[in-house]
Parts: sequence; structure tokens; C-alpha cells
Amino acid sequence: SRWVRTAVALVLLIWLLWISHPAQIWHVASSARAVPLAIAIGLTFFDRALMAWRWLALLAPVPADARPPLRRVMRIFFVSTFVGTFLPASVGGDLVRAYALSAERVPMAVSVASVAMDRALGIMSILLLGVLSVAVVPDRAPPGVAPVLWLGALGCGALGIVVFSGWAARSLGGIVERLPWTGPRRMAGRLLEAVREYRHHHGALSAVLTASAGVQVLRVLQAYFLGISLGIATPVSAYFVVIPLILLIMLLPITVNGIGTSQAAFIWCFGAMGVGRPEAFALSVLFVALGVVGNLPGGLLYATGGLTRQGI
Repeated sequence: SRWVRTAVALVLLIWLLWISHPAQIWHVASSARAVPLAIAIGLTFFDRALMAWRWLALLAPVPADARPPLRRVMRIFFVSTFVGTFLPASVGGDLVRAYALSAERVPMAVSVASVAMDRALGIMSILLLGVLSVAVVPDRAPPGVAPVLWLGALGCGALGIVVFSGWAARSLGGIVERLPWTGPRRMAGRLLEAVREYRHHHGALSAVLTASAGVQVLRVLQAYFLGISLGIATPVSAYFVVIPLILLIMLLPITVNGIGTSQAAFIWCFGAMGVGRPEAFALSVLFVALGVVGNLPGGLLYATGGLTRQGI
């Protein structure tokens, strides 16, 4: 439940704060340099724009005459990212986005499929970047990182098989047909059909995967410049190894919005590379805060008319 996740987040956050020495954390954070911090903030708005374009490209299966206007789609994306900041799980904003798009006369199954593929390709790009970084600079990887990344990459490969393999789709369809309730069975069948529709859009999938990789590179660079602002001397190659794993941990619905788990991930990964707990904790807080800053444009749009303001 949300209350359990909130309690876990608070307990974990307080414990990590205690062992990292609050006075030292404050000293590190208050000494942050302004220029690298400003660069990180600027990169955040670039990655949000790229994420918006990525989702727009995933609407390729929707006929052009049935697709909502570009400005409406962009409004839905940015407002849903803002609203998702206050929802209890990382998928909260995705649900809002799918619902708002379906309100624009896009079939619900197609709406959910576009958001699901957006999320899946985003995770796939995180894993691919992590695996590539570990392969290039294996000495930078903390113990246990490489197996986790490779295991996740196999899971993404399974999704690709479902999309492009007729045999896998039929097998999954057989499982769907055995679901006990008519409503969920029908919705699952429509969703599978909508996801399978992407097998006819190789160009869109390739472009989205490339854009997703660009988003993850921008996030790594954001963390790197935040580290520079805090005086962390870890080379950028190490960030390319550990940030993908940290991003995956932040997606886990263990706590509310990754609070607590993100701090634990930063302390574990950067501690293995010799970074002190106060510096790693401060870096984690700034990295999470950066995501909130990136969602602020959606807050401005929400204040001027909600999700789908008519005529916008």
C-alpha cells in the first residue's frame, strides 16, 4: 500500500541521513558550485523535450486524421509528468497520460500501448547504455552491477520477441484467452494487438530507441555535472556505468517516488568507487530534485487549464 511505501521511504531516508552525517551533507550541498549546477538544469529541459518527441513518434499506429493535434499531445505529456510527481508509483504519470490520450478519441488499448512501449523502450535504453558502459570500462563497475544489467537486457529481449514474433504472440494470446474475467481478458487481448501493431513501424521504433538512448546519456551527464558542482572527482566513465543501474532502482515501486531507494543506490554505487557518504547522499538529493525541476513546465500548463485544454 501507499502507506507502507511511505513508511519504508521515511525509515530508509532517516537511517541513510543519520549514517551519512547531516552536518557534513549540509556542508557539501551548501558548497555546490553554481555553473555546473546550471548546466545540469539546462540538460534536464533538453531531456524532457526529447522524451516528449519520443512519445509523439510512438503514436505512429494512430491514423493521421484520428491523431490529436500536436499541441494537445505535448500538453498531455508535460502535464502528466508533473502530475506523476505526486502519485505513489513511477507508473502514475503513465496512467494519467494514457487516460488523457484516450479522452482525445484515441482507443484506450492504443493509448495504453503507446505509453507501455514508451516506458519499455526507455528501460531498454537504460539497460543497453549500462551494458555497453560495463563492457567498455568493466573496472568501473561495482560488484553485482553487470549481472543485473545483463538480466534486465534479457527481459527487454523477451519484449522484442513478443512484438515481432508471431509464435510468441500466439502463445501469449493463448494465455490471455485463459484469463478468468471477460473484461480484463478482452482488454488484455486488445492491448496485445495494439503492441503487436508496432511490428509494422520499424522506423518509429528505431527512432524512439535512439532518442531514448539520448535521454539516458543526458541523464548521466546531468549527474556528472551535479557531481562536479559538489566537488566529486569521479570520472564521467564511472557515471555511465552506475547511473543506469541507479535509474532502474529508482523505478522500483518499493517506496514513494524512489525516495530512500535512490539515496541507498547512490551511496552503494558511488561508495564502491571511493565517494564519501555525505557527497553521495547530497548528489542523490540533487538528482531527484532535478527531476522535479524538469517537471515544472508541466505544472505551469496544468495551472493554465489542466490536461487537455480545448484549443491548445
